[in-house]
Amino acid sequence: MHLSLRSLQDAHAHFEKRYEPSLFPTAEGDPFRVVSPVMLSFDVDRQEPGRYRMAGHLTGEIELDCSRCLEPFTLPVVTDFDLRYVPRTENVGEGEAEVEEDDLATAFYDDEQIDLAHLIMEQFQLALPMKPLCKDECKGLCPQCGTNLNTGACDCKAKWEDPRLAALKTLKRTD
Repeated sequence: MHLSLRSLQDAHAHFEKRYEPSLFPTAEGDPFRVVSPVMLSFDVDRQEPGRYRMAGHLTGEIELDCSRCLEPFTLPVVTDFDLRYVPRTENVGEGEAEVEEDDLATAFYDDEQIDLAHLIMEQFQLALPMKPLCKDECKGLCPQCGTNLNTGACDCKAKWEDPRLAALKTLKRTD
C-alpha cells in the first residue's frame, strides 16, 4: 500500500482508494482491529522539489474493547487529514529542538514512496478515544465477581467498607 511519487505526472493529483480490513493484520496487544473496508480519498500537491502536501478524508470502522465491561464494540471513524511529506533524509536529528506546530503535520517518505498503510493506521490511532466505552451508560463489571452489569445482576454486596476504618464505626457522636 504505497503511493509512488514518481508516478505523479502533474503537480496535482486526486486519488480514491478502498482497502479491505484483511490488509491490516492485528498483533497481540494492539488497541484496535480494523473491521470494515477503509475508504481513502486524498489530493497530492507537489510543492517545492521533494516536498508534497497530502490532504484528504478517511472513513472506516475499528473494533475496540470497552474499558468498563471489556466487551468489544465497533467505533466508526471519519476523519480529515492534511500532511506535508518531506524526504526522510531531511530528518537528521540535530539534538534537542522545540517542536513547532508545523512539525506536527510533517511526515516522512522513503524511496519516493508514501506508505499509505502507515498513514491509515496513524489516523485510526489519532481517532482513538481516551477511554473507549461501548456506550455512555455502560455499567461495567462487578468488582467482586466480574459479572457484566450491562447483561445481568449479581448478588454481591454493593457497599464496600474499608477494613482500616472499622474501628471508627464503634465511635458514634452523640450531640
